[in-house]
Amino acid sequence: MRRPVKKEPPLHTSAVLLKGPRDLDVGTLALTAPGAADLVVEVAHSGISTGTEKLFWTGDMPPFPGMGYPLVPGYESAGEVVEAGPMTGFKPGDRVFVPGANCYEGAFGLFGGASRTLVTDSERVTRIDPALGASGALLALAATARHAMAGMNKAVPDLIVGHGVLGRLLARLTIAAGAPAATVWEIDPARRDGAIGYEVLDPEADTRRDYTSIYDASGQGALLNDLVGRIAKGGEIVLAGFYSAPLSFAFPPAFMKEARFRVAAEWTREDLAATRALVECGALSLGGLITHRRPATDARAAYEQAFSDSDCLKMILDWEH
Repeated sequence: MRRPVKKEPPLHTSAVLLKGPRDLDVGTLALTAPGAADLVVEVAHSGISTGTEKLFWTGDMPPFPGMGYPLVPGYESAGEVVEAGPMTGFKPGDRVFVPGANCYEGAFGLFGGASRTLVTDSERVTRIDPALGASGALLALAATARHAMAGMNKAVPDLIVGHGVLGRLLARLTIAAGAPAATVWEIDPARRDGAIGYEVLDPEADTRRDYTSIYDASGQGALLNDLVGRIAKGGEIVLAGFYSAPLSFAFPPAFMKEARFRVAAEWTREDLAATRALVECGALSLGGLITHRRPATDARAAYEQAFSDSDCLKMILDWEH
C-alpha cells in the first residue's frame, strides 16, 4: 500500500495589497511554490514609485499588460535570499535586488515587490553589496535613468526637467559619463536643494533656447510646447517620465525646429549590470535620495505621503521591523 506523499504547507507572506483605487492595506497572501530555478527572498526594503504606482493608486493608469485588482505593487525591492533552488547559482544569505515578482495566489503581481517574502525566477535577480542598505532598492530607478541615456545615437542631456529622484539620477549619470553638467529645472523651491556638481533653476529664470537634448523627468506632458521652444534646430526631447494622458504639441514650432522626440523605455538587464558597476566603483552615488522611511505596517499612510508630500523624494517601506 502506497503511503500518501506529504505536502509542504504553502508559504505565506505579508504584502501590500491594492484592492482598488485608493484602497490599500497590508494583507496576508499565499505564495506559489518555488521551483528549481527560483529563489525565496525576504525583503528588507521596498520603494514606492511616484510614477507608475501612483497611477495605479489613483486609478488613472491606462490599460497596461497584466494589470488588475487586487494587486501587489512595487518593483524596487532589496533583501536576502533565504532559499535557493539548485539551478539558480545563488545561496542563502546573498543580498539581492528584485524588480518585483508574480508569485501570489489571489492577487496580481504588478509589480509584486512590496512584500515581506517573495518567490522569483533567479534570472530576474541581481546581487548587490549589502552595504547599500535601503539604497539598494533604488537600483531599478538608476537603471531606468541609465537606459534613457546609454546606447548608440543617444545624447546625454544638457537640460533635465524635474529634480525628483529620476532627474537627480540623470544629472549624476551625466557627470559620471564625463559630459558637461546638465542644467536642471525645478518649479518647487523645496526641491532645488541637493544638487551635486550641477545647477538647478526655476524655468522662469532660464533664458536659454538652444538646448540640444532635453530630458523630461517630470511626467508633465503639458510642457511639450514649452520644451520645443527651448531646443536648438534639430534638437531632441526625451520623454523619460510616464504619461497617463495622450501627448500633443503644436506642429508649426516643432516643424520649424525639426524637433525630434524619443520615448525612453524600461531598463534592461544590461542597464542593471552597468548601473550596479557604476555604484560599486563609486562613480554613481545613490545617497541623499531616500527622504522618508516607514515600517511596512504603516503602508497606507506611507503611500499617501509618497504621493502627496512634495518634500518626499523617495519613500521606503521597512519590512525588517
